[in-house]
Amino acid sequence: MALEVKVGVKGMTCAACVARVERALKRAEGVEEARVNLTTEEAFLRLQEGVDLKEVLKRVEEAGYEPVVAKAEIPVKGMTCAACVARVERAIKKLPGVVSATVNLAAEKAFVEYLPDTVSLARIRQAIREAGYEPLEGTEEARKEAPTYRKDLLLALPFALLTLLLAMGPMLFPLPHLSPWLQAAAALPVLYAGRRFFRQALAEVRHRALGMSTLVALGSGSAYLYSFLVLLFPGLFPEEARHLYFEAGAVILALILLGKHLEEGAKGKASEAIRKLLALRPKTARVVQEGGEKEIPAEALIPGDRVRVLPGERIPADGVVEEGQSHVDESMLTGESIPKAKGPGDEVVGGTVNGEGVLVVRVTRVGEATVLAQMARMVEEAQGHKPKVQELADRIAGVFVPVVLGVTLLTFTLWLLLGPGLSHAFVAALSVLLIACPCAMGLATPAAIAVATGRAAQMGILFRKGTALEALARADTVVLDKTGTLTLGRPTLTEVLPFGMEAKTALRLAAALEGQSTHPIAQAVLEAAQGLPPLAAEGGKALPGEGVMGRVEGRTLYLGGPALMERLGVALPQEALALAEKGYTPLYLSDGERLLAAFAVFDPPRPEAKEVVAALKALGLRLVLLTGDHPAPARRVAEALGIPKVQAGVRPEGKVEAVRRLQAEGRKVVFVGDGINDAAALAQADAGIAMGSGTDIALEAGDVILLTPDLKGVVTAFLLARKTLRTIYLNFFWAYAYNVVLIPVAAGVLYPFTGLLLNPMLAAAAMSLSSLFVLTNSLRLRGFRPYRGLTAAL
Repeated sequence: MALEVKVGVKGMTCAACVARVERALKRAEGVEEARVNLTTEEAFLRLQEGVDLKEVLKRVEEAGYEPVVAKAEIPVKGMTCAACVARVERAIKKLPGVVSATVNLAAEKAFVEYLPDTVSLARIRQAIREAGYEPLEGTEEARKEAPTYRKDLLLALPFALLTLLLAMGPMLFPLPHLSPWLQAAAALPVLYAGRRFFRQALAEVRHRALGMSTLVALGSGSAYLYSFLVLLFPGLFPEEARHLYFEAGAVILALILLGKHLEEGAKGKASEAIRKLLALRPKTARVVQEGGEKEIPAEALIPGDRVRVLPGERIPADGVVEEGQSHVDESMLTGESIPKAKGPGDEVVGGTVNGEGVLVVRVTRVGEATVLAQMARMVEEAQGHKPKVQELADRIAGVFVPVVLGVTLLTFTLWLLLGPGLSHAFVAALSVLLIACPCAMGLATPAAIAVATGRAAQMGILFRKGTALEALARADTVVLDKTGTLTLGRPTLTEVLPFGMEAKTALRLAAALEGQSTHPIAQAVLEAAQGLPPLAAEGGKALPGEGVMGRVEGRTLYLGGPALMERLGVALPQEALALAEKGYTPLYLSDGERLLAAFAVFDPPRPEAKEVVAALKALGLRLVLLTGDHPAPARRVAEALGIPKVQAGVRPEGKVEAVRRLQAEGRKVVFVGDGINDAAALAQADAGIAMGSGTDIALEAGDVILLTPDLKGVVTAFLLARKTLRTIYLNFFWAYAYNVVLIPVAAGVLYPFTGLLLNPMLAAAAMSLSSLFVLTNSLRLRGFRPYRGLTAAL
């Protein structure tokens, strides 16, 4: 069955653009028809069923245009287990125009990418509603409507204990015989407290999509109903089957409510990092106005406002210091504990803590544009991405509950035919129903990712995608950019070789020629010449790709690399040529006829680079240095750091090809770059780590962003990713091993050997404990510590 969708396309300006987009779309697999309208800026597509819209949209991007894709986070009420997650995802993905849909049980949200020209957000919400769940309008409504179990638990616990005492008390204590109808009455308030499970179960049955609520409602409801029928019509049951299970039904519901209440608290802790980030924003700001200062709510600030920040106060918004000197604690942003000096012209971030001085800050970003808000948004988005490790769990979850119901029916039938009787069969079937609830499966991955990405943000590492955690954990090759990544990105002048003049004179002449340039090498020359009497250059001119020229003290001078000297016909002595062979970037000063001086420029490695390279090797990773710099300096850096493989002189597009070649060899590649000229390579790699500046976190390139240029963050990211994946595997092992082992036990396989059946109340407790184990195991990631030394990586 063909599918028709409309895709908005930005950037088209003429008929040639239309033809280009149409050709690109028609080449995509599964596209039967493609028509592009320049006036409406839309593409009309007829697609084969099952086509991956992401791949189709990628064709538009490769053609140089931007497909219009909207994103939405939809809080969803009523999800309780992995089966619910799978059901909501299926309902959303069935809609034409949905690019991707990921549902997170821990966050209780659906993260959706869709084509707004084809499907509306209202239609997506309706699909969720039709699946039996309630989509909420926004975070505030979600907060108000979020299911809280505390009130129902407080009602259920005392009456469940009363029911248990009425049923079991006479066996333990010398109590008078009481009417069994008292048990029926005492259990009723517990059923009321657990009404949400019955309500949700009806919705699941109505939509033919069974989940945890169905199992709980069947288990507790059948225990009460069976007992009630035994009391009302005892003659219908054989004598050996006239047992009452009111206490089982009541205690089952109370235990599950208790488990859900504890689970709710653990879920809150899993996403605590986001709340802590947003809580750092101060409530008020002191605005500097003509005639004095005025205190206003921080949320009322607008760009351009000037705010005064006193010692010890938090800065209310992102901005630039206009007056004052101080040190600012940015640990919440970068994870670094040492405050940074700030003065006029320096950027500051809202939520950071001012130190000893008074600062006047001009506000530049407010609201959702602030670094703090972007960090919180990135953490939430990362939690919405689903790693591949979760895909198998989702497929299992889709059929798990029907399979459990089949096992329950089989257990009941076999014990009824072969076993001691009806009561025995009922208890065994009831235990299977209760012990098999798939809550732990649904929480195994999202809980771990929520905690890990939140903890990473506290350490100055932002995961744009939760899938990057898995990619880093599975990686076997790390490709490292050189300039600005392994090196400081600030070349320094290390040596001057004068020919026929003093070194200081040569340096003054070179500085005069470089006086107006902002090139990093020019800046190295100017820094080296600081403190020397300056000279002025006349008629300065840049020679693209070669260097600069100008007149200084009445003569025309040239400053540049070997190519410029070769064009001028200037002979270079061996000691000048040797600079390049030693790994320096050579710079030559000439009057057009002879060499006056040679300069050795070198971009030194970061202080921590050698240790980081050793740590990555200790983790078993293969390292490659990939740079656009000349081979000699690249080899010098690689040898100094201990990187065995070097590819130099590679243009940005060549870096992409280099990554692809490694991937073609079957390697899982992580690229580490500065996020500027490495964007394409960062995107091509299985995961890209972009070195940020602390305030520039809106980098489109890179799945992981380091908010500080300290390379140790790369090792921290790898260590956290590996620990997170181990945590997820342990979660899954527990969730599945629990079911594999205990479902047969609940079905009674041990009965022939022990003469005992698993009590349904114990089954309910075990089910709740499995979810709590998964959550508490995930919460251990909150104690993860950043990389501090080589021994931590071993």
